[in-house]
Amino acid sequence: MAGARTAQRGTPSSDRPGRSPRKGAGSPKPPKGPKSSKAPKRTAARGPGAYLRRGPVLASLAAAVLLASGGAWVLYGSSWLRVERVTATGTEVLTPEQVLSAAAVPVGAPLVSVDTDEIESRVRGRLPRIDSVDAVRAWPHGIGLKVTERKPVLLIKKDANFVEVDASGVRFDTVPKAPAGVPVLELNAAGSPSARRFDEDRLLHEAVLVAGSLPAPIAKETVQVKVGSYDSIVLELTGGRSVRWGSGEQSDAKGRALTALLKAAPKAGHFDVSVPTAPAATGS
Repeated sequence: MAGARTAQRGTPSSDRPGRSPRKGAGSPKPPKGPKSSKAPKRTAARGPGAYLRRGPVLASLAAAVLLASGGAWVLYGSSWLRVERVTATGTEVLTPEQVLSAAAVPVGAPLVSVDTDEIESRVRGRLPRIDSVDAVRAWPHGIGLKVTERKPVLLIKKDANFVEVDASGVRFDTVPKAPAGVPVLELNAAGSPSARRFDEDRLLHEAVLVAGSLPAPIAKETVQVKVGSYDSIVLELTGGRSVRWGSGEQSDAKGRALTALLKAAPKAGHFDVSVPTAPAATGS
């Protein structure tokens, strides 16, 4: 009996019915096989539909290139849009022909290539009487020049001629005959105590300021602007009348005061508006 028990105890547990063998107990591990590499990605084959989708895009690009090329040819290469006509308007003393000659617009050139800024600069440089000029394209074949001439407000006697000065003090032309309705400057400030402080250019500026501020009816009747010093400016009017103006300060107010005096005392010979708030008229 003892031998029988011993035999039962020595029987391995794996031989017992209903029991599964323990993992790793006496059983060898299966050998590891080589690692399998990842399968390559498959690229979908491009079918005819992909090329059909690209067709309209390529066609649009080709059409845009052709359109741009055609447009450039029409603007630069064809004879359809070239300069055939140049006009000038706004002249008073000058003639349109003088403006056109100074502008030197290249007739026959493509209209789009004409440099309008250069034309304007050329006109102002060659004709000092021109204050401003506007050059515009008049499609399909024209260039239009709109000019504004300078207006003289004062004349400076120079030998037998007259130098025209505008309201900005620009001396822009010399003419043999004084234009009607523009006063002549008479500058006699050599003996003035203020001559060192106010030189000739400053006195000319004051005279221009006064002449440029005169109301149009008075400007037409002003024959001469006499400047004895900075604060001693006298206007000589038609009919032997004179106006003590004073300095160039408050010229607008002085112009209004003189207008009122001329209406209130039309037969007066002397007017004083040096203090515009207390104007006076004397003589008959």
